[in-house]
Amino acid sequence: MPGLSGERRPRLQATSLPDGASLTLTRINGMTNAAISSLAGFQEAAQRRLSTFRHTTADASGLRRAAVVLCVVEQDGRPCVIVIKRAYRGRNPGQWALPGGRLDDGETTEAAALRELAEEVGLTVPATAILGRLDDFPAASGFVITPIVAAVADQGPLQPSPAEVHAVHLVELDRLAAPDTPRWVPQPDGTRLLQMRLRDDMVVHAPTGAMLWQFREVVLLGNLDARVSEFLQPDWTHH
Repeated sequence: MPGLSGERRPRLQATSLPDGASLTLTRINGMTNAAISSLAGFQEAAQRRLSTFRHTTADASGLRRAAVVLCVVEQDGRPCVIVIKRAYRGRNPGQWALPGGRLDDGETTEAAALRELAEEVGLTVPATAILGRLDDFPAASGFVITPIVAAVADQGPLQPSPAEVHAVHLVELDRLAAPDTPRWVPQPDGTRLLQMRLRDDMVVHAPTGAMLWQFREVVLLGNLDARVSEFLQPDWTHH
């Protein structure tokens, strides 16, 4: 993003992936927070902060349950979180998302999040990689979404499913933690709409933007009072 002192424009790195899928890397330098400087630093900070974070559990009566995973991996020695762009067909075509989906009968949120991660981006993660969870998010689409936080080293090449995923983006944690990433846009009714500006052409709204914001605040910055259940959701996410 131009105009910020000391900022370098994000570098995009493509890797070899199946037809119909792509991967890019978003980077901004200049942050020194231990939680974003290395995978080991992130794991330590996430375990410590999430162990004391009192997450909220939403009443799912009459709603469907879903789980997503904020999965941190290493790329070029730097910790990144996986963000996907959904395929341009099916549910939520072309929208930014976290790997995840609805729970199968009898499935836990943790199991569902890891299953969807494997199905959507080809990354198999053991349950021991889970570091904790954030608040349930009541989405306007009729789902209660539980965000799980995990980290894995030596993940190997990602293999996204073209049927479900158009592109995979590895967003560096220092980009997510940068002061200019969250922007609050005033609305005519006096409310404010969150925009997570991860790149000039990558602006993420709630629900995904809300979960990325809470991940940023709680896990990366240590603000354990950050809550998101009342965040405004754009009309086009209500289905």
